[in-house]
Amino acid sequence: MPNWNQVLKEIQNCPRTDKLDYIRLRYLKKLFRKTGRNIICYYSGFLQKNIRNIVEINDADKNGFMTTIHKLDRSKGLDLFLHTPGGQIAATESIVNYLRKMFGNDIRAIIPQIAMSAGTMIACSCKEIIMGKQSNIGPIDPQFSGIPAQGVLDEFKRAMEEVKKDPASIPIWQQIISKYHPTFIGECQHAVELAEELVKEWLITGMFSEDSHKNAKATTVIEKLGSHKETKTHSRHIHIEQALEMGLKVLSIEDFDDEFQDLVLTIHHCYMHTFAQSTSVKIIENHRGERMVLHIKEIIQHMPRNIQQIAPPDGLPARR
Repeated sequence: MPNWNQVLKEIQNCPRTDKLDYIRLRYLKKLFRKTGRNIICYYSGFLQKNIRNIVEINDADKNGFMTTIHKLDRSKGLDLFLHTPGGQIAATESIVNYLRKMFGNDIRAIIPQIAMSAGTMIACSCKEIIMGKQSNIGPIDPQFSGIPAQGVLDEFKRAMEEVKKDPASIPIWQQIISKYHPTFIGECQHAVELAEELVKEWLITGMFSEDSHKNAKATTVIEKLGSHKETKTHSRHIHIEQALEMGLKVLSIEDFDDEFQDLVLTIHHCYMHTFAQSTSVKIIENHRGERMVLHIKEIIQHMPRNIQQIAPPDGLPARR
């Protein structure tokens, strides 16, 4: 199968006007013929185009999943390609619930490169995760406009402890804590609890459902993925070895035959070239060619004239 440069050359030499879609679909069909499993690719162009609110997981994505699932034979299960920086927890919960209603627990997550935050949450809801040496998942600790919720709680706890020990430190901590809006501490606590509760439930009812130690295993995974103190930063890249150490049910793409491995990576290259050579910023697509594509020109057309770029407004829901 072609590598990155060979895929690029194949695209450049293709005479069709729809060559990006045509070549992507050709390899998706090859993978379907090999595995016999339904394929849906959830791809975000976040590495090529920095439009945060749009490229992240949100409620509008449900329409893409509805479109791509509509005519599929659900008895064939689902291989879900994930490439995303994460997104909104409410949308993530809704998408996972919908996918499970459609395919039960017969869903495999395939991560050719990176599925962070809420993307990791979706992967944890699947029966197993397929990763390569180059693949990464990430922490699931919630963020509020880039501010780690657990970090806020840890800082507040530290403030309480230091004030008790040294009342003279009150003015210092007062300036820091006063920057938080009312109820913010409570919102952070609820966001952390919700993220952990959701992923733990999905692990128990999915990936570890047949394991006699499912509760203990799920707890261990949550302690690792949800700990801001341990991961240090929300953008921490977790490799396959670390994912296995946590106890996640991860399969190495290198353990599959060469054809499967090459097809997965070729499909990934096709999406990367599509984002680089077109106005698309998000693609949800199945192996039959049904797809929902969001283009940057569509976003710009609906932007207020006095706004030059899309920025996250205040009061955004928790993201991972």
